[in-house]
This record gives sequence, C-alpha cells and structure tokens, in this order.
Amino acid sequence: MKCGVFPVNRVVVNKARREMVLLHGESVVRSYRIALGREPVGHKQQEGDGRTPEGRYTIDRRNPKSAYHLSLHISYPSEADRERARAAGVDPGGDIMIHGMPNSGAECTGDWTQGCIAVTDREMEEVWELVADGTAIEIYA
Repeated sequence: MKCGVFPVNRVVVNKARREMVLLHGESVVRSYRIALGREPVGHKQQEGDGRTPEGRYTIDRRNPKSAYHLSLHISYPSEADRERARAAGVDPGGDIMIHGMPNSGAECTGDWTQGCIAVTDREMEEVWELVADGTAIEIYA
C-alpha cells in the first residue's frame, strides 16, 4: 500500500456518472473516470448482453496475467442473479472485472467492455495496489 493512504474497504461505482470511487469508511481515497459495457443501461441479464451488473458484490480474486492490463474479479453472478437468469432460461454470464486497457494495444473509447469496468493502465496499477481481495463493491445505475 502507498505510504499515507488508508486501506480501501469499499468500492462504489456510479454507472450514470461513469465514476468509480475507492473509499475508506466514508472518506474518498481515489476517484476514477470509467468505461463500462457497450450497453451500459440496466442490470446485466445474461451472457453477451454487454451490460455491467448492478448491485453489491465482492472483489474475490485478481489476475496479473489478464488479457487486459491487470484485472480484479467481481463476484457476479450472485445467487439472485443466477436465479433470475435460470427463470429466464439464460446463462447469467460471468468474468466481470475491473481492468485496464487491452494488452493487444487496441485503442478503446466510450463504453467498450463486455460488461466490465475499465480504467487506464496507470490507474489500474493504483487500483490493484489499493484494493484487496474481499473488498466490497457496490455498482449503482
């Protein structure tokens, strides 16, 4: 952890504002502009819909060898997400991450992910350092 920075115990994403905030209690540690899934409005319903989920999840693992510059996995789908998808007869999808830019070097603008939350590579290095596995993440419309 960076010297002088309190541990992050909550991540809050506001999809409408394209903002991700790292918090220690109610104090903002860092704030970032983000890109979302290519269909950002609404809660993720199924695999391939391009939506970023909404709700309360956890950062449950990290991938230093991601196809995108580092990635933190979000615990989507929850049991409620699975049940909703089961009732609709669809696959809820998964592999929702906070990540950097593609390692391929592709330039991405606007909302371009498959449902993930993206920041710049430099910002992702900071998020990687500040956000531990087990940290709560709240994603709001």
